[in-house]
Amino acid sequence: MKPFRLNKHGKLVFPTSIFTELDFSIITDLNQLKAIIRRDFEVKAPTGTEIAERAAAGGYAARYDLLRDIGLHLFWANRYALVMYDKQPMRWRDVPRTRDDVFVSLLQPWEGRETKSQSVRQAYAQLPAKWNGAAEDELFEILFDCFSNKLHSATSVPPIKATIAEALATADARTTTLGNYNPDHPSYSVDDILDVSDEQAELEALRRWAMVLHNQHPWDRSQARLKPFAEMQDDDIVVLYYPKNRHVLDFINHEKSGVTVAKQAPTPDPAVEPVRPYPPMVIGDDAPIQPKIEALAIRKGEVICSNEDVVRNSPSSWSPMSAEEIADKTGIERRRYTAEPLENIALEAARAAMKHAGRGPEEIGAVLFCSCTSSRLIPSTATWLSGQLGIMQTHCSADIVAACAGFPYGVAEAIRLLREIERPVLLVMAEKFSDKIGNARPSRMIFGDGAAAVVIAPSDGERDIHVVQTYASGPASQVNSIIWPNPDFDNDITVYGPEVKALVKRYLNQMMGELSELGLEIDMIVPHQANKKMIIEIAEPQGIDAKDIYFNITEVGNASAASIPMALADAVFDGAISKRSLVFTPGFGAGAVGGYVILSLDPAMVAPEVTTAPAMSPSPTEAHSSIEDIKEAFHT
Repeated sequence: MKPFRLNKHGKLVFPTSIFTELDFSIITDLNQLKAIIRRDFEVKAPTGTEIAERAAAGGYAARYDLLRDIGLHLFWANRYALVMYDKQPMRWRDVPRTRDDVFVSLLQPWEGRETKSQSVRQAYAQLPAKWNGAAEDELFEILFDCFSNKLHSATSVPPIKATIAEALATADARTTTLGNYNPDHPSYSVDDILDVSDEQAELEALRRWAMVLHNQHPWDRSQARLKPFAEMQDDDIVVLYYPKNRHVLDFINHEKSGVTVAKQAPTPDPAVEPVRPYPPMVIGDDAPIQPKIEALAIRKGEVICSNEDVVRNSPSSWSPMSAEEIADKTGIERRRYTAEPLENIALEAARAAMKHAGRGPEEIGAVLFCSCTSSRLIPSTATWLSGQLGIMQTHCSADIVAACAGFPYGVAEAIRLLREIERPVLLVMAEKFSDKIGNARPSRMIFGDGAAAVVIAPSDGERDIHVVQTYASGPASQVNSIIWPNPDFDNDITVYGPEVKALVKRYLNQMMGELSELGLEIDMIVPHQANKKMIIEIAEPQGIDAKDIYFNITEVGNASAASIPMALADAVFDGAISKRSLVFTPGFGAGAVGGYVILSLDPAMVAPEVTTAPAMSPSPTEAHSSIEDIKEAFHT
């Protein structure tokens, strides 16, 4: 899990986006590691020579653009040290010569370093500021100190360093030696870095980059030199590399022993259509049970994560994107996060729904829980909820993993259970994505947290649920379009956009064909809140007018299984649904799942929104801390 935190300025920060870590327990071989490093560090990073040539040719429009390239280059130059090793200076006389868990970096000189560095400094001085000239100048001093004193060629850095014995046996091998090394050389603490604040989100991210990069070399870099091992003196200070943890050391040992075998992914069979279509479940007047929605309650996250918060936490692996560009691409301006565990917000929504329905625990015949972000296996979250709610026994308490189609899947199962037990079913849907997102930007832009609960019971009069349909599977590329945990992304949740768009288009086409055959007069469409722009682009060719689609994604993001019920409640709160209305609720997502419910929603069904704390958001007028503030922290 990778939780967010609020810093001393009340700003949302994501530590794992700032401090690069990889879980080496899930990295199987060197090829996989190199692919990860290439994607996260190398693809977007220019070489030092390229920066110098671009600067000399007038290729930068503003100072920030040059600063960002320097930062990207330095992350790439330190790519393996950042994720695999801790550094420790030591006198040569004290360096262990035979240990196989102590390493040293063998380096090749960066030819023309001084000339190239000077051309960068000269070019920077001629560039205009992009946002804040003083702040950008101060950031340049930090980054340029790292850049201009980088002695080695970044292209020659290997992932697995040499042991001391290997270094001594390598002809002409060189490594870094430090001059007057001061073990108290200033460095930034974790809190210094997390507590950075700036009015401009992009500059705040760059400040954190600069501080992290400074900490990679906590000594007077101008005194460092590359020296051959053959010329080492007892009092020379060399930089030793220690594996960050036992998983890194195990990885190194496996690679050096040659026993690692890359795992091969199975080849999927071609996808074929079913022998005949699966018809939707239509609940007519002759149905043995008429399902009634007695209550709908929602619980949103109490912390607001704005697009500016996303930008201010940008890791180096992201391409530049402004807050406005995120909104244009996704339709999202804010998403809601919670500091509470997933089970807690699910319980709050469940209690609110039962209270609004006027149902006690002795009346509930089944509890269903829909989520794709639960880490609870034993007991299942549904059984945990049953116990927390004081329900002595149910006919069924079970979890359903249907991701963004959780609402139609849950409703379909609830109706089947109603026919068996003829007692109210409590359907709970909840997601917590905020602690499962690392450095995969599409996930950070899209997903939010939230919970919803619905009480569905046998009706004494008219029914509220008229049609239910569910789907699953498809081409393997669509089935695997959203993955969590994903070992290729450090077990973070990842989204493969083109494949997601393909499955949404496929299912929406199928749904609209079925809807046409049903011949119902729909009052409103409340879809799964996946991506506003994508849904409109796919829906309009189907003859659906955007004004007939209700969205709340702008304010809450994509809450997967909880998305549709949260949007239904917000449609009532916003006044978009002010009377009993026939609503079409299509959902689609991970696992190539899909489905819809056609239901009659009465505003009286919706409970007041559950609130446990006021939503928190950074003040847009908050003053930024200057480099002088950082320097003060730096020296204390």
